[in-house]
Amino acid sequence: MTHGLVGAKSGWGKSWFCQWWTEDNVPEYDYLLVLDYKDEYRGLVKANLAHWGIAGPDEVSAGAAAWKEVLEQNGTLVLARHRLCTEEWREMCAAAIRAARRLDGTALVVIDEAHFVAPQSGSYPDTIEGLATTGRGEGVSSMWVTQRLARLDETVVAQTMVRLLGGFSSTADLNKVGGVVDYPEDVHNPQVSTIHGLPSDLEASDGPVPVRKFTENGKTQGSEWIYSTDGGDTRRVDSRMLTMQSTHYGPEGEGLSTPG
Repeated sequence: MTHGLVGAKSGWGKSWFCQWWTEDNVPEYDYLLVLDYKDEYRGLVKANLAHWGIAGPDEVSAGAAAWKEVLEQNGTLVLARHRLCTEEWREMCAAAIRAARRLDGTALVVIDEAHFVAPQSGSYPDTIEGLATTGRGEGVSSMWVTQRLARLDETVVAQTMVRLLGGFSSTADLNKVGGVVDYPEDVHNPQVSTIHGLPSDLEASDGPVPVRKFTENGKTQGSEWIYSTDGGDTRRVDSRMLTMQSTHYGPEGEGLSTPG
């Protein structure tokens, strides 16, 4: 079981990348739970890779037992937030995560906009932290997705073993990247021109430049990421080289073109 981190600033294509990563891993697990903060992962549902559920005012009071029954009946579930404030969403996520941790079988839990679910400042339910710290022993893997790495709780960040990080513009986010990775964090700063001391396996074809986002006619066509693991495996990834079965949907409801 593995805990992964997907992080990049808004507009970098992180939800597309995470949907690709989720789709690629679905066959390896008995259960899938996607906690979809902005209803961006419904392409998995339209591709018949997951069932769709709504988390609104009527569902916020549902406990772990109820969500466990839903997961057992469906197997794969994209749970979209509907008319819930951040605090209500966090409590609902806690109940769903507790349910996933109680399942008989392996489970993958994807937490979109994870800095709202496990914030660096303030408190959040213990079962959410437990997913990051003890979930592996329960047969549960997780993906924590965020555009504000500095606001995601340090305990969660420290427990991830696999990371896919794109570009950041916030100094606070870049500083937190520096505490997580063993390579120059400036590779995640699109505002610099050349990265000194960048390992050759992280260089682009045109040299030691930061990760980039590629656009055409105002739409994102793909972006570059740095993949790294606790085992020392690092590489540069261009999402334009990746394809997936499902279509990704942005917050406006329009389909985004598939890189590749």
